[in-house]
Amino acid sequence: MGNPAHPLPTPSTQAGREGLAALLARPAGAVIALDFDGTLADIVPDPERSRSHPDVVPALTALAPLVSAVAVITGRPADTAVRYGGFAGAPGLDHLVVLGHYGAERWDASTGAVKAPAPDPGVEAVRAELPAVLEAAGAGNGTWIEEKGRAVAVHTRRADDPQAAFEALRTPLAGLAARHGLIVEPGRLVLELRPAGMDKGVALEAYVKEVGARSVLYAGDDLGDLAAYAAVEKLRAEGVPGLLVCSGTEVPELSTRADLTLPGPAAVAGLLGALARQLADG
Repeated sequence: MGNPAHPLPTPSTQAGREGLAALLARPAGAVIALDFDGTLADIVPDPERSRSHPDVVPALTALAPLVSAVAVITGRPADTAVRYGGFAGAPGLDHLVVLGHYGAERWDASTGAVKAPAPDPGVEAVRAELPAVLEAAGAGNGTWIEEKGRAVAVHTRRADDPQAAFEALRTPLAGLAARHGLIVEPGRLVLELRPAGMDKGVALEAYVKEVGARSVLYAGDDLGDLAAYAAVEKLRAEGVPGLLVCSGTEVPELSTRADLTLPGPAAVAGLLGALARQLADG
């Protein structure tokens, strides 16, 4: 699992140090919550080729039995994150939960089943209109649509000028989403159109309260993780210590709020492994 001597890093903030200390002191009351893309898996040009970093599953299988719960919270469909993550059937992950579509879907390792509400009809309407909206907006070569079942995303990473294409599409996609009662969730060169009312913060707070957690660690990398950061800050104010981890520095809105910033998924896996070793050593 990477470097076995990987040390446990020290958070840069007092709140983060308190969150880490609480986790280490009472691991049986700790929830480890993790984004997928950019946190457990490297960002790649084709999202269908995204996979967990090789050190992630070994780290989680060592850590999960030592804490209250591990949850992966992602914008992807839950079953997609399970497949790409390699989580199904992994030893030690029999109580893992994957909250997909920002918490609208839930996969429990104990049953292998996904629970989800009926699809929002606005998504189908947006899907039908989206090609014409992209054409009218002058979306160039390399801009493409990702089907996500309960949402649809437009990627500009492959465009000639990815950031310019991203900015040019913000307004027309926001208008399209609003016409059908959806919202636009921006990310790293991706704009996702999805139903309102659920985000990673709502999902995280509900799960922490469901399991009665006494501390929480959340790791993310993108704008969609800001809601989860806000949920951890709210939980802190309510007396539940928390540690905010940022994977990478590409999104300053996130990295400047983090208690601990790591270079990317390999380092996140290293953190999870270091936590497991320290807890196992008592």
